[in-house]
Amino acid sequence: GALRVTQEPGELQVTAGDTVALECRVALEVAEGEALLRMEWLRDGALGVLCVTRLIFGIPLPPSPCPRQAPGAQLAWHPPRATLSLPQVQRNDSGRYLCRVTLEI
Repeated sequence: GALRVTQEPGELQVTAGDTVALECRVALEVAEGEALLRMEWLRDGALGVLCVTRLIFGIPLPPSPCPRQAPGAQLAWHPPRATLSLPQVQRNDSGRYLCRVTLEI
């Protein structure tokens, strides 16, 4: 496989009002500088895709807002690590979050 994605932390408990940072690490076994990636953060349940963007593996992306499905959420990319920040989480933000990365051709 040319692409390996890992997430940290595996499980996290926080207090309402805290800011949460979820991390996704991407490892490539191909020409990293030229690789185009599609990164999605998903949450189980009705929300589906919270944040989606296209990235070039070797080029950082400063924190940028996610769409309306995740108000206040921001995604940053500092190769090989992406961070999804969720400010002032509430009880209804609980669930499983998944970082899905696709190597585009």
